[in-house]
Amino acid sequence: MRRRDFIALLSGIAGNWPLSVRAQQPALPIVAFINPGSADGAATRSAAFRKGLNEAGYVEGQNVTIEYHWLEGQYGRLPALVADLVRRRAAVIATPANSPGTLAAKAATTTIPIVFGVGEDPVRLGLVASLARPGGNLTGINLFNAEVAAKGLRLLHDLVPKAVRIAVLVNPANAGTAEPTLRDVREAAPAIGLQIQIINATAIGEIDAAFASFARERPDALLVAPDGFFYNRRGQFATLAAVNKIPAMYWDRDVVAAGGLMSYGTDIPDAFRQVGIYTGKILKGAKPADLPVLQTTKFEFAINLQTARALGIEVPSGLLSIADEVIE
Repeated sequence: MRRRDFIALLSGIAGNWPLSVRAQQPALPIVAFINPGSADGAATRSAAFRKGLNEAGYVEGQNVTIEYHWLEGQYGRLPALVADLVRRRAAVIATPANSPGTLAAKAATTTIPIVFGVGEDPVRLGLVASLARPGGNLTGINLFNAEVAAKGLRLLHDLVPKAVRIAVLVNPANAGTAEPTLRDVREAAPAIGLQIQIINATAIGEIDAAFASFARERPDALLVAPDGFFYNRRGQFATLAAVNKIPAMYWDRDVVAAGGLMSYGTDIPDAFRQVGIYTGKILKGAKPADLPVLQTTKFEFAINLQTARALGIEVPSGLLSIADEVIE
């Protein structure tokens, strides 16, 4: 058989193969992205994660598949979710700004790489052996949420120096962030003459109930602890704080952009980007044990002057001079 005829024969055979066989391609690695909020509420954060992946050479739909899992504040879903991801052998589990997700994933697998973003010291949480040499299947970034809360308390005191009774709102379902936040706030409060009242909220209705209690008990100001579910409800917080005329400090500038008064916290989108970069490095073959835990160095202080005026608060020039962003 002549070479030309042989090639033609092979082409004909290939052309008669079932479409499903011809269309088969090697399966793309699956990255499981777990977020405490919702797809709409955390769109900028998931975009930052994808940006980090892109910087590492991975593009969604081309050489990696991203599975988005939105908890919408329902942390109780985590055990079943991570068990399913382990069963299906996800290539990487990414849990940026998600301490409950990180702890649940760690409890479920010692082999699948996990890239986290947590507010507490990851060594204290038992996630890694050390920051320089994590040593296991986890690595990521420390967001310093607890330290952020203590700093936020001091800034809130600078803005409203006559305030004495401060309500601190936490989500107890997010113990990895709530507990260290309360510890640091309780340590910082006496030094600046403040009394702390702890309020818990794990659902939308409990946030409403917390503000209803403020109408009766009249704390002088409010500090909202970092939490992914709270972030997703930033519009609710801004509205309720305005209606109840209570000065409030948050941890994320997006809440201030939504009408909140003030925030001090980590540059969260940049942290998501860093998690994306590490995820890409692991997909390329790097081991979490060899990737040192990053420590965030970007912090943002934002003030909403329009909200301050509505509350009858004159922002001191000293605070304005150190603000990274002033929203008119």
